Amino acid sequence: MFKAIRIGILLFILFFVAVSTLLTQARSTDWDSSLWVKIYPINADGSEVSRGYIDKLEVKDFSGIEAFIDREIARYGRDLRRPVRIELGREITEQPPALGGEPSAWRVMLWSLKIRWWASSVTDEQDNPAPDVRIFVRYHSPSDAFRLENSVGLQKGMVGIVNAFASRGQKGSNNVVIAHEFLHTLGATDKYDPADGNPTFPEGYGEPDRSPRFPQRLAEIMGGRIAISALDAEIPKSLRYAVIGEQTAEEIRLR
Repeated sequence: MFKAIRIGILLFILFFVAVSTLLTQARSTDWDSSLWVKIYPINADGSEVSRGYIDKLEVKDFSGIEAFIDREIARYGRDLRRPVRIELGREITEQPPALGGEPSAWRVMLWSLKIRWWASSVTDEQDNPAPDVRIFVRYHSPSDAFRLENSVGLQKGMVGIVNAFASRGQKGSNNVVIAHEFLHTLGATDKYDPADGNPTFPEGYGEPDRSPRFPQRLAEIMGGRIAISALDAEIPKSLRYAVIGEQTAEEIRLR
């Protein structure tokens, strides 16, 4: 009897969490009210360069993300003032859980649960009420020889982990990555080839109907890069050179 009661309570909790998650996800893409997105900086490499950059961060450094979402949802006929409101949180001193080991469905699921718990626990003291979306930006000292780890955005839990460079000159491209992961939290999917990072045609192109096709002038935000040729693409310098394509618009219910 006691075991049956425990199982019943666990099932009720899981059901409650599932329903709550579905309602949150539905509300996040109804585009009837602003989404509150909070960005938390992390010194990923412990360097003085990253420390100095984080100390000088201001919320206006992320205003390009607000402007991008505002412009793009208006392009799809939505009339909402400041659809995204960004706030800058205090620095987080604890690093997020690493995936570790060979990726598998079980490892990824467990890691996702750890990330969601971690995100809530490390921001508890500064989040009252909690934001709709939490984005943790891990800053690294810029280096041409250093390649950043992949960033990630989770729809369940609405949490993003972004790896970025601590450089004013790369603020625009950092915001491109932040916007990309933010849209993942709303249900948008990647539109690039994981083998080489190049955007897939046509859904990953900013101007799929352009003639001649190359070079493209814009990036589809979930494609992540501007296709210069069939084999070459580059990250846009800022969100001024990015758009939300039709398939992404459908995924986040703009259409």
